[in-house]
Amino acid sequence: MGVLDVLLQSYSGSLLLALAVLLLVYLMSSSSFSSEKHGKDPPGPRPLPVIGNLLQLDLSKTYHTLMELSKKYGSVFTVYLGPKKVVVLAGYKTVKEALVQFDEEFGERDSLQILHDFNKGHGVLWSNGDSWREMRRFALTNLRDFGMGKKACEDKIIEECQHLIEVFKKFKGEPFDTMQSTNYAVSNIICSMVYGSRFEYSDPEFTSMVDRTNQSILLSGSPSFQLYNMFPRLFKWVKMRKEFLETVAANRKQNSALFSQLKQTLNPDMCRGFVDAFLVRKQNLEASGVKNSHFHNDNLLITVANLFNAGTETTSTTLRWGLLLMAKYPKIQDQVQEELRRVIGDRQVQVADRKSLPFTDAVIHETQRLASIVPTALPHKTSKNVMFQGYFIKKGTTVFPLLTSVLHDPSEWEKPHSFYPAHFLDKDGKFVKPDAFLPFSAGRRICLGESLARMELFIFFTTLLQHFRFAPAPGVTEDQLDLTPRGGITLSPSPHKLCAVSRM
Repeated sequence: MGVLDVLLQSYSGSLLLALAVLLLVYLMSSSSFSSEKHGKDPPGPRPLPVIGNLLQLDLSKTYHTLMELSKKYGSVFTVYLGPKKVVVLAGYKTVKEALVQFDEEFGERDSLQILHDFNKGHGVLWSNGDSWREMRRFALTNLRDFGMGKKACEDKIIEECQHLIEVFKKFKGEPFDTMQSTNYAVSNIICSMVYGSRFEYSDPEFTSMVDRTNQSILLSGSPSFQLYNMFPRLFKWVKMRKEFLETVAANRKQNSALFSQLKQTLNPDMCRGFVDAFLVRKQNLEASGVKNSHFHNDNLLITVANLFNAGTETTSTTLRWGLLLMAKYPKIQDQVQEELRRVIGDRQVQVADRKSLPFTDAVIHETQRLASIVPTALPHKTSKNVMFQGYFIKKGTTVFPLLTSVLHDPSEWEKPHSFYPAHFLDKDGKFVKPDAFLPFSAGRRICLGESLARMELFIFFTTLLQHFRFAPAPGVTEDQLDLTPRGGITLSPSPHKLCAVSRM
């Protein structure tokens, strides 16, 4: 959807005229494009004043337009999102070089305006500097302490699988939307580590928080939001912005109430989860007279929101893609279930079984690769002036590492746009992981929950495939199952229903 389509769908001629006047004022009061030259800039399409390259972008799937532009301008190129200059990095070799070999230069985060309105530079996902380093280090240490990557976490996931299986069984093979139940199950894993306990799927406080999270992620990728991020003064009044801020404010209020409950029963000698550990550290620093600490209420609220959002949406979305792909490709589902039957039988799958299930592991990895659910990664920003592949990139420039171009790089993958598990198998059928498999990004901003996500995907996927046969709804053929993603910050499956037919 182009910028003109967004405007024409929403406004009458008179309002468009008013908008044109506002744009003129904006042009007169803003410097749209710098003419200052420090070296050779990355090439790119010629921008127009103020609006940049918006007329060339499909705002409903910007990543797709960027992929097309990379074919013309190469692996390092420039686009203007409104007045904002963005350098796009495309292809495995270029993205890997930037994020790993130039990790310091490309290692800062550039927060979207709509998210900055909420997080104010706090938290662990969108922050920079000392606060980011402190929060990331603390989050990694404590999530590991509370089970991430360990047997204790595996046991929690296995327990949660049983709750999810019971939900699926209630539909008795009739078609249903897998979205909510998988979201609740996956969310409960991060909840047990952050809050110290899981929640029932019938708990309205829990379900409303998960549902609002999904809604806010979907809203944040809409064309209207993208226009607000580019022109915050002009598009401050868009309805979706108000809805988004109300949604995140409601979750923030709910988290504050949860923190108050946890604080009342806090035992410094027996922390139940991340929140407890944070509160204890905060109390100890205050008792020691430390001032200007990064351990304050805003960092707690935003960091927990970051962990909750990332720990809920991305893994559950990947799992839903996996179930949809099994229904669409029943022969591949046959192979997975045959391997599970032969190697595991009826017992519970464990992480230690991964090496004995090469085809199943390949299917999970191929699901992550093909779905490419974070196509442009979260935006980066240069921390200093840098010469990269012969181009000068100024300090503070927004950078999009185009992860979808890595996961679909035709020079790295035999069938980049097809579901082909053989990408992860050698000639002997053993599992191999190509270097270009970077769904969690790379470098200093690599996803801090990668080990947790990998464990969750493996146990949830294999356990569900042990218990159920997934098929399209009656009247829908495999060919009719739509793999067109629904855009947001992440790419989720379009709304659909599946049948989960019990095998046990």
